[in-house]
Amino acid sequence: MKNFLKTVLAVIIGLFASLCLMLLTFIVIASVSSQGEGELEVKPNSVLELHFKEPVYEFSEAIRIKDFNFEVAKDNTLPAILRAIKYAKTDDNIKGIVISSVEGVQGKAHLANIHKAVADFKTSGKFVYAFSESASQYDYFLQSVADSIFVGTLGSVEVKGLSAEVLYLKDFEDKTGVKMEVFRHGKYKSAVEPFLENKMSEANREQIGTYLQSLWESYLSEVTQSRNLSRESLNKAADSLWGRTAEQALKHHLVDRIAFRDEFENSLCKATGSKEWKDIRLIPIERYTKEVTEKHQKEALKRIKNDKIAVIFCDGEIIDGKSQKGRVGNETIIASLRSAKEDKSIKAIILRVNSPGGSGLASELIHREIELTQKVKPVYTSMGNVAASGGYYIACNSKRIFADKETLTGSIGVFGLIPNIKALADKWGINGEQVQTHPNALTYSFFEETSEKTKEVISEGIELFYQKFVQRVADGRKLTWNQVDSLAQGRVWTGVDALKNGLIDQIGDLNNTIEYVAGENKLPKDYIVLSYPIIEMEVEDYLKARWNSSTKAELQALLREEIGKETYDQLQRIKAPMRVQGSLQARIPFNLEVK
Repeated sequence: MKNFLKTVLAVIIGLFASLCLMLLTFIVIASVSSQGEGELEVKPNSVLELHFKEPVYEFSEAIRIKDFNFEVAKDNTLPAILRAIKYAKTDDNIKGIVISSVEGVQGKAHLANIHKAVADFKTSGKFVYAFSESASQYDYFLQSVADSIFVGTLGSVEVKGLSAEVLYLKDFEDKTGVKMEVFRHGKYKSAVEPFLENKMSEANREQIGTYLQSLWESYLSEVTQSRNLSRESLNKAADSLWGRTAEQALKHHLVDRIAFRDEFENSLCKATGSKEWKDIRLIPIERYTKEVTEKHQKEALKRIKNDKIAVIFCDGEIIDGKSQKGRVGNETIIASLRSAKEDKSIKAIILRVNSPGGSGLASELIHREIELTQKVKPVYTSMGNVAASGGYYIACNSKRIFADKETLTGSIGVFGLIPNIKALADKWGINGEQVQTHPNALTYSFFEETSEKTKEVISEGIELFYQKFVQRVADGRKLTWNQVDSLAQGRVWTGVDALKNGLIDQIGDLNNTIEYVAGENKLPKDYIVLSYPIIEMEVEDYLKARWNSSTKAELQALLREEIGKETYDQLQRIKAPMRVQGSLQARIPFNLEVK
């Protein structure tokens, strides 16, 4: 009887625990779905506010939770934001746009896309105003499209030209005894240069200077056109720092008015025909995007049987295996390509690449799958902020390649990187002893000098991969090996220069690419765009991943706050080349924060 009661009690407890888990699951899913916000009501006299507080993502893969027929995805993505701004153009309740900050927008190409969308919005005849107490250089880039720019009474407008900084570690390695063994091909392949030198090489200085100048030319072009300024005056504004005070900025026509916030609000009342500020409703872009996305999805469901274009997003470092947050796994991308290839309703495929590269092997495997897919359906490429090294490797055999003017691309080169602490171990009195059956069985030890044979083997792999990389590009771009080699050596280019050099076919964003593909493949006007990859997860795995992700994000935020954003970012740049699995890396030559 005692055992029977124990068994019954155990069953009851088990059922209770299961019910609690299910209840928790539904609560979490509901919270994710609602994001703690009620339904948005866009009333008359609403104004769309572009104040990008939250990060703007290139793409958010849909996570399909098994057994619940439920999908989770972020709404705050670049495609969704561009769609929302376009929708607002014809939304009678939206009277205009107010621009303030671009803090959450990552990358110059993304910002240029938003600038273009707002410029198109203006053709509706609706107003676009900008207000900030002070504007950073890229706040001003977006604000320049406004009809009127307001700046605070003690504010400034940062127009000073572009700069970049690279941190060098050679002396640090010598002092600590911790060093990185480096192998590379390409005089511009300088992701590893900070481990080899204590100052910048002329080759690296040349390519960074060329890249910055090309970015500045794009900045000049957009701002001068939007503000009706001459190139000379904006360059002089940068040289003389004319935006350093609100009065100077107004005097030199960088802004239209100096105002307190309440004065700006009065101007908005006049623009909307409102009597009082309380009659106007500011709609954050993040919330409006969510609303428009839901409408877009409902409309798409009505046309689910129509012809489709598949857009496969490759957003992040390229790694071996399955995709993870912010990383592109070859297995996931290959599965997406195969799924799109086998779906008869999909008539063409676009690879959307926003990646600095990474694993050489993973890049090669994705490249191969694209080659196989091309035999069945055409594959095109649209490049985002960056499509360099491995990111360019997987794109180079596409039927047609599009890039934004600001896209960082090229970087056709390869390097290997392995850590070594032999000098530090000697200082601390640590000695590693090895036993081998054959001379090269050990291959590599963290505590010993890298053997000449190991160096020879890695260098041989570097050279073979470089030869293959150049040949892949030559075949894909219909160029000779020598032509590609002259553009390669790990050098990076902006989209503008890549077009001149034959590395891409056309300047254009993702929407331009989709329109081109639809036209070339003679699709009807009501075609559908499907986004890949879609990740299937068990509910337990989803909850675990969400918990881990949330905890990690909080820890990163605390660390960033404690040591400062610039120091934190520098540590991430040092760490980045060592994250990719395998010794051969087809990766962007440097990590730059352009200021």
